[in-house]
Amino acid sequence: MPPPPLFSPPPLRLRHAAAFALVLAAAFALFFLAFSPSTTTSSPPSYGHRLPTLVDLTLVHGAKEKGAVCLDGTPPGYHWMPGFGDGSDKWLLHLEGGSWCRNLTWCDQRKRTSLGSSAYMERAEFVGILSDDQSQNPDFYNWNKVKIRYCDGASFSGNVEEEEQHGTRFFFRGQRIWEAIMTELLPKGLARAKQAFLTGCSAGGLSTYIHCDEFRALLPKDSTVKCLADGGFFLDVEDISGRRYMRGFYNDVARLQHLRKRFPGCSSDMEPGQCFFPQQVAKSITTPMFILNPAYDVWQSMYCLLTDLTLKIYGKIAEWILPSVIRNSLKFYKSMKSLAWHSPSASRINNKTIAEAVGDWFFDRREVKDIDCEYPCNPTCYNVVLEQPYPEE
Repeated sequence: MPPPPLFSPPPLRLRHAAAFALVLAAAFALFFLAFSPSTTTSSPPSYGHRLPTLVDLTLVHGAKEKGAVCLDGTPPGYHWMPGFGDGSDKWLLHLEGGSWCRNLTWCDQRKRTSLGSSAYMERAEFVGILSDDQSQNPDFYNWNKVKIRYCDGASFSGNVEEEEQHGTRFFFRGQRIWEAIMTELLPKGLARAKQAFLTGCSAGGLSTYIHCDEFRALLPKDSTVKCLADGGFFLDVEDISGRRYMRGFYNDVARLQHLRKRFPGCSSDMEPGQCFFPQQVAKSITTPMFILNPAYDVWQSMYCLLTDLTLKIYGKIAEWILPSVIRNSLKFYKSMKSLAWHSPSASRINNKTIAEAVGDWFFDRREVKDIDCEYPCNPTCYNVVLEQPYPEE
């Protein structure tokens, strides 16, 4: 009888799992090799500018009485920088991003951060599209600018009456937060705005899709109202294992915060998370919307496992939804980054910075539908360091 083997082969399903893990590792290795800084040809130039303005936090008055509270029950907040000069009757609102919480464990963790409690919110730096420096923000520097803090975990869209979840209190009240902040800002001058711009990054970009038409409805009919979603177009695609990671993620968020009722136009044969995708929400938007999205979205590449996140897919965004699109490479969002928004080292398409392109579109100076060539053909796309840890948002 031959001696027993030193080890037994693992079950077939474990061998398949190990092989899949190797495929993932190889895919990520190829991705980071392809887009590492070693492929760049130059470094961004340094330049001097004044420090960003710090703006105090304002807590919403009477929020608790309205039930318009963060995950932990604290009142929501915002930062308001009043406008001046010919910008005193113009308003720009920015919806903060910060991913979502898909289960009670994740939401409980957020309750101990500024993404779930105003107790952790501090003064905010106003940079990029919120900057009051004309050299950094030429078109909107003197507008009333408001940064709306994100603390509900579902892109300002939940409205769950129940507070107890398995013995712990959670408040899923994003829709109420949105309404309470709008109610507070309207008498401060928003109701008389001649021009208004609703913007948001990442999860806040998704919020912009969700609330764009609501924002338009609050303002005078003769005012100019437009919206900008930066890095908020999350794709419903299969990953390399054949699963739909983002759909599963959104299904959890939608079930947890009862979001199907928030989207009455969502078909009954659709999964609840499908109603949360921008390509569904945007179908009913009538207010002018500017889509700013990267061709190589690092977050989606990491979590959707590299599949279908190509120029081909992002090029279809313009065809599927709206005519005004700018697509650039690699950065996750750009409107809230000083270097990326408008600076000597900002990347450019057709010799225009993001700020210039957005301004051209908002003020109808030209038709804007700018789509970049494949990386690394644009020599201005160089300020990316992918080997550094990349946060979820």
